[in-house]
Amino acid sequence: MNRTWILAALVPFFIYAGLCAGQNATSPDQEQLAKGIAALRAGDLDSAEKVFTQALNQGVKIPLIYHNLGVIAQERGQHEQAVARFRETLRLQPEFGPAHLLLGVNLLALGENAEAARELKTAEKLMPAEPQVHLQLARAYDTLEQHFAAIDQYQQLTRLAPQNAEYVYLLARSWADLSQSSLKKIAKIDSNSARLHQALSLELWNQGKYDQALSSFRKAEDVDPKLPEIHLALAQIYLEQKKYDEALGEIDRELTLVPDSQAALGTRAKIAAAKAASAP
Repeated sequence: MNRTWILAALVPFFIYAGLCAGQNATSPDQEQLAKGIAALRAGDLDSAEKVFTQALNQGVKIPLIYHNLGVIAQERGQHEQAVARFRETLRLQPEFGPAHLLLGVNLLALGENAEAARELKTAEKLMPAEPQVHLQLARAYDTLEQHFAAIDQYQQLTRLAPQNAEYVYLLARSWADLSQSSLKKIAKIDSNSARLHQALSLELWNQGKYDQALSSFRKAEDVDPKLPEIHLALAQIYLEQKKYDEALGEIDRELTLVPDSQAALGTRAKIAAAKAASAP
């Protein structure tokens, strides 16, 4: 969690707390609250805690105090205490988005992933344009293995910050996690599934392990000889290896299965052109 963002969230909250304090006969001196926030901004947690704890001891029960004490506890890694402070903040001010966000972050740190996701979802409704909300909610969904929900949050992140390479990477990783999860489910259903062999073959092909990929594709073909895309992939591998006759044989088998396949027809044209260009 970006500490600068956490502290920036305190500024508008302090202004609102000043209005509340004006309605409270036991309100602390506003100058003291300002000193507490200044200390928190400077990273002087002990001084900040002293100011806000003193306000509590004076009988002042306003959201600002609990929220700031929650931030202090979070900064110290005292997540259970932070959760208690943010809950008290929200009891007094249920619609304060940053408290829902930070409560969710601390629940995640405690392994309370489902509850964290609920709090972060509330934060999303209150602060839909805040990237940190979507980032933390995506991480909560990741821990719950709710891959589609995580992907949705990472997509929203990339729309909010399209030039952020880290967000694009996290989106790509989330798609990869979904793919791995799907393959595990296929393996549980049928460990000899043609699609499972096909997926493994594609991974080997992408790694440049052509011989292993060819062997794996053959296993998929053995399981389901009529499965489209297998012969297409074999043809493309042979084309990359400049084995044009083998490539033509495979692409013709693919076209026997799916004669109208534009991918197969296009590949056949590439193979023919490459073979012709290689002729002496």
